[in-house]
Amino acid sequence: SKPMPEPPYGEDDLLPLSGLQHIAFCERRWALIHLENQWAENQFTAEGRVLHERAHSAEIESRPGVLIRRTLSLHSFRLGLSGQADILEFEPVKPGEAGAQIEKRAGLWRPFPIEYKRRKDRSAESPYRIQLCAQAMCLEEMLGIRINAGAIYDGTTRRRTPVSFDQDLRSAVERSAARMHELKRLNRTPSPVYLPKCEKCSLLEICRPRAIAKWRSVDDYFAEMLRE
Repeated sequence: SKPMPEPPYGEDDLLPLSGLQHIAFCERRWALIHLENQWAENQFTAEGRVLHERAHSAEIESRPGVLIRRTLSLHSFRLGLSGQADILEFEPVKPGEAGAQIEKRAGLWRPFPIEYKRRKDRSAESPYRIQLCAQAMCLEEMLGIRINAGAIYDGTTRRRTPVSFDQDLRSAVERSAARMHELKRLNRTPSPVYLPKCEKCSLLEICRPRAIAKWRSVDDYFAEMLRE
């Protein structure tokens, strides 16, 4: 048999899985946060932080027919990512079906990842789906099983939206992860492009997309500021 190929990334190469949500929303936002260590909080990020703190407030619990695990560490050496799952629900699988073993629990269990989001926002829907699918892909690599679906929990409506991890979504995860590693390697912050969704970004005042986008490059902008 042929030897298994070495994964493309090592432990020191892993980037935060949470960055997928940023880069899927805006590459410049990802670079400002993860390359330049810039951060600012607004109403939207504060609501999201509180919601995630609630989701991560307990370690494990059981309900009839389901085991709930919180704050589970994830990683993928194929994608070069590491992070945490908001909530994982494990359902027992039928005899003959693929599943994962859980310590001190009999039988096999199927993971169902759940990502929390603060409110309905169409511009953020795709980033949340990408991040959720990435969690599933990390679990698949760690557990050696296929995970076909998860859900996004809306903190405002308190409802779940099911998400199918189809090939298009998996490809979006792979492209986003590869782009993060490319920008990390280049150590380059993309130039701004102003879009209506910029108004909801907590980094709006730091990014200044309306002002900087008028110039041919960031260097031109700062050169003009120095002349003034």
